[in-house]
This record gives sequence, structure tokens and C-alpha cells, in this order.
Amino acid sequence: MKTFNVNIVTPDGPVVDTNVELVSAKAQSGELGIMAGHVPMVAPLQIGVVRLVTGGKQSELVAISGGFLEVRPDQVTILAQAAEKAENIDVSRAKEAQQRAEQLLQSKQENVDFKRAELALKRAINRVNVYEGKL
Repeated sequence: MKTFNVNIVTPDGPVVDTNVELVSAKAQSGELGIMAGHVPMVAPLQIGVVRLVTGGKQSELVAISGGFLEVRPDQVTILAQAAEKAENIDVSRAKEAQQRAEQLLQSKQENVDFKRAELALKRAINRVNVYEGKL
């Protein structure tokens, strides 16, 4: 199968620069599957998992916290607010963040920013799921 280059970049620097056969990501409009020669496009991404399929059906999972995906025929670039490969995720820290966000959402305090707490919860759950290999 034909391969193409994928770059995942954050404000802190590059996270992934590799050749793959398939990229799967969750855009605002739904799930995207991209192969070599895909029509050029730009799409906003949700908090979710980017799956990179290399030769031999091997996959690599990357947790992202939103951003944009740009597709060119021989290149896919993901500009993410934050991104972590599964093997680089500190799962204990992610679970602690999940517990803190859940506690904030359950609190009765008036000064809690519920939208921010919901986003923190989604990011933490996403990181735990990527670490555990769940899509």
C-alpha cells in the first residue's frame, strides 16, 4: 500500500514525523480516514485519538486536544493544541486530572467554570483511553 508523510505538531514542537498508510482522526464533522492521494482539505479536530497505521497493519495512537488537520496529496499535517503518543502518557497524572475534573463537575460551588471542567475531563479520559489502547 502507498505511504505518505504525517506530521503532528504542537506549540511545544513536533510530536510525530513518520510515513503511514492511513490516518484516522475525529473531525468536528465526523470520523476521517485519509490515505495517500486524498483530496486536499482542512478540518477542525475534536479532542480525540489519531490512529496512524503503518505497514503490516501496525498502529500507533496519539491523544490530541483539538486542533486542525491539513491534507495534501502526499502530506498530512496536524496542528494540535496538545498531543501525546500512547507510550509517553503519564497515566497516573491523567487519572488524577480525571478525578479532579469529575469532582469539580459534581461540586455545588457557584464559581466553577463547568465548560472548562468538562473539557478537562474529556482530555483526561482521552489520554487514559489512548494509554490503554482504546479507541
